[in-house]
Amino acid sequence: MATNDVPVEIGTYLAIGDSFSEGLNDRAPGGGFAGWADRLAEHLDAARPDGAPPLRYGNTAVRGKLLGQIVRDQVPIAERFAPDLVTIAGGGNDILRPGADPDALAELFEQGVRRMSRTSHVLLFTGFDTRNSPLLNLLRGKVAAYNMHLRAIADRNGCSVVDLWSMRALHDRRAWSEDRLHLAPEGHRRVALRAAQVLGAKADGDPEEPWPAQRPKPAGVRRRENIDWARTHLVPWIGRRLKGTSSGDTVLPKRPEMTPLR
Repeated sequence: MATNDVPVEIGTYLAIGDSFSEGLNDRAPGGGFAGWADRLAEHLDAARPDGAPPLRYGNTAVRGKLLGQIVRDQVPIAERFAPDLVTIAGGGNDILRPGADPDALAELFEQGVRRMSRTSHVLLFTGFDTRNSPLLNLLRGKVAAYNMHLRAIADRNGCSVVDLWSMRALHDRRAWSEDRLHLAPEGHRRVALRAAQVLGAKADGDPEEPWPAQRPKPAGVRRRENIDWARTHLVPWIGRRLKGTSSGDTVLPKRPEMTPLR
């Protein structure tokens, strides 16, 4: 398959990566998490021709994984399955760590992309714009530098790109869950719609649909929310970093095999 073309018909799809692709914090009706990748799989399945077998979908993404772990453990799975489409997002957990080098991360990312693009069309994601995050805004320059690399990698390897940085809808606090690090269900829904657009798959909905108007919260309410957030989410996160542990150390992939979606 020519790697610079989106497959006319996507019959098999594998998502690899970290918590973003696993689907935190978009609760699934039957337990666990759904997320944008599950939602994208549904869009792709709905777009299949009448009478075609259902989309076969796998998802090996696990929260907390570093890019090196994704390339080492998940890229070989993509090579083995050789699906029509692979989505990959990774490197965000690395950039959160002191001393992260966007240039070195990009070299590692491209190694994985180059291997997968031999047999699959690869859809990759840029990082989010962190300007509105009290925790991540200091890393905005590194994220921007990494994003420039990702766009160049996509150009060199014939990949499609979902530019999360430019999605204005994700600048709204309502796109994010209480931990301020992972998307809320509505954020996942909008990312899935944007990914479907990039792939040329028909999906009802506008990822940039304006949010309903709301009254600004009083300063006192915002301060209390920030304190609660720091106690509930920031302090435990820092504790895991200091211990060298990850929230995904005991988590298994939710969909390790490529199985029919329905």
